[in-house]
Amino acid sequence: MKTGHSILQRPLALDAPLGSIVPFNETRKQDLEPIPGRFNFFLLPAFSLHAFSSAIEVLTLANEAVGRNAYSWQIVSADGQAVVSSCGITISSAVGLPSERDRNLRSNPAPVAIVCGGRSLPGHDSQLHAWLRECRNRRGHIIGIGGGTLVLARAGVAEGRRCAVHWEQFPLFLEEFPGVMATQAAFEKDGDLYTCSGADASFDTFLDLVRRDHGAAVVNRICEKAVAFRVRAVGDRQRFPPNSRVRFNHKAVIEVIDQMEAHIADPKSIDRLVAVTGVTRRQIERLFKSELGRSPSRYYLELRLERAHLLLRSSSLPVIEIAMACGFVSASHFSKVYRDMYGCAPHQTRLLSGEAAQLVLLRYCDS
Repeated sequence: MKTGHSILQRPLALDAPLGSIVPFNETRKQDLEPIPGRFNFFLLPAFSLHAFSSAIEVLTLANEAVGRNAYSWQIVSADGQAVVSSCGITISSAVGLPSERDRNLRSNPAPVAIVCGGRSLPGHDSQLHAWLRECRNRRGHIIGIGGGTLVLARAGVAEGRRCAVHWEQFPLFLEEFPGVMATQAAFEKDGDLYTCSGADASFDTFLDLVRRDHGAAVVNRICEKAVAFRVRAVGDRQRFPPNSRVRFNHKAVIEVIDQMEAHIADPKSIDRLVAVTGVTRRQIERLFKSELGRSPSRYYLELRLERAHLLLRSSSLPVIEIAMACGFVSASHFSKVYRDMYGCAPHQTRLLSGEAAQLVLLRYCDS
């Protein structure tokens, strides 16, 4: 997994105005093919309004920046009816999916297909899956936002591709889709497939699309209008660890954490994790204590327990399988450390309502 960097550490584009935040690596050979200017946003029930509006705002500001309607979009739903977001706000739909599938077959090039979800797990939708496969077969660009990435995986259009998955959905995604190269990045790009973890990452994703078509200068103007102070690149870190200080930016700490996240099921010794950083075990211990308020071994344990907690809430795997998937060889040891962390036994987590389980997680993140 690639790591995030402070904007002060990135070289700026040569054509960028003073105060720009766009990195210089703006044009690569695979980026030269333009993105079609028409977007179909398929909204899943309980989609994230934050992620959806962030994407639309980028396209709106891009049109303002270039002085013409370079991008257009419409809202698609399963039946053409309005869709209720996770926060209860309703968005009207312009067309139902059956009609849009017929029209897409006659469109050249095909519009960009976007599945916008949220944090809830989407249900099975054979018509939606068929539409996505049709878009793939026509070499159309496809974008998954938040829970929409799970739909892409279930439709088979993400197989063997690199996909960004929200950290709460990540454990279940790994279990359900072993053929997809899932990451906990803010967003990923794999050829004509874009995926993002949702929320603010949607803004970054669509900025990257605009950058491909119109370059850094237009993206800079969008960021100025949106008062955006930081732009993430493909593969940048989705989140920083809980309780990290604002000044948390030490590369060695990030490298160790990346190694921890990559070895949840088969935990490595701290000495082996530190070996890749070029600093000493003592230095890493000191940095973890000062930046995160805990030792590397404690932080590693909490990562594994967090993964177990998410699997208990979102999967039907037996508790012993979850324990083993998170690097615990003994069910009794797992139950003990889990209870110490969350205040209840693993099986009790499954009995909690979704709201109660979320409160437990929030209490941990704030501790």
